[in-house]
Amino acid sequence: MRAKVAAFLDHLRRDAAASEHTVVAYRNDLDQFLERLSVNGVSSWEQVTREHVLDFLHWLEEAGYAVSTVARKVAAVRSFFHFLVEQGELEDDPSATVPPPQVPRRAPRVLSAEEIDRLLDAPRGSDTPKALRDRALLEFLYATGMRASEVIGLKVEDLDLERGEVHCRRSRQGECTLPLPPRAVEALRLYVEQGRPHLVRQVEVDTLFVNHRGQPLTRQGLWLIVRERAEMAGLGKAVTPHMLRHSFATHLLESGAPLQEVQARLGHANLTTTQVYLQDDETARRGGAKA
Repeated sequence: MRAKVAAFLDHLRRDAAASEHTVVAYRNDLDQFLERLSVNGVSSWEQVTREHVLDFLHWLEEAGYAVSTVARKVAAVRSFFHFLVEQGELEDDPSATVPPPQVPRRAPRVLSAEEIDRLLDAPRGSDTPKALRDRALLEFLYATGMRASEVIGLKVEDLDLERGEVHCRRSRQGECTLPLPPRAVEALRLYVEQGRPHLVRQVEVDTLFVNHRGQPLTRQGLWLIVRERAEMAGLGKAVTPHMLRHSFATHLLESGAPLQEVQARLGHANLTTTQVYLQDDETARRGGAKA
């Protein structure tokens, strides 16, 4: 039986390009499954039934494993049996009809409206090019709910400040146009007209947001700006660009926006992904829930 497990692990390395960390995790999970099968007197993979897989699942639950850990171990077993069927080693997959444990989704960490105001006000009071950039960047993140990767990929030409819109390119959903509120438009106009020219200087770059050397802003650079401005605002917590995305969605729903509109603004392929923001968790709303 272990020879089949070894063949599966080789397949993960060779054909699935799995990391060594993933391979080790699968090996441990399948070794544990083998031990449980041995206790039940199973000596070949052909003897394994749906009941054996369910027994393993229930045994893990009774042993006190976290739901997420149980789900991962069951996923490893299902992947293994799928491999055996594909290789012609088994005719039927005994795990095919075993429902995976439902891992509860935690409410996203968000900032309160008061915390958002403090964060957005952090760069105010200064008209340096970096301060103008940071103010525009923070206003933009919260006003659009765009992903960090989408924001750093924006070009100056993607902005239409007269219409109050931004053209967004999304990897899966294609292209879309998102509205910009007047506050964000004002911050962006100041940055584009007074801040950005001093940052880019002689550098020929069309990226909207740039670093202090005039080069395109990176994900790490974006993350550092948000973190530093949050510290300046005295928020006392680790704030990330994604937390601003979560805050945007939560506050939009609280203002009465339809769920479908929030889904479209976020670029979610499935409505169920957006529904996580409907969780009435006051602790999460105040940023107390852990990611």
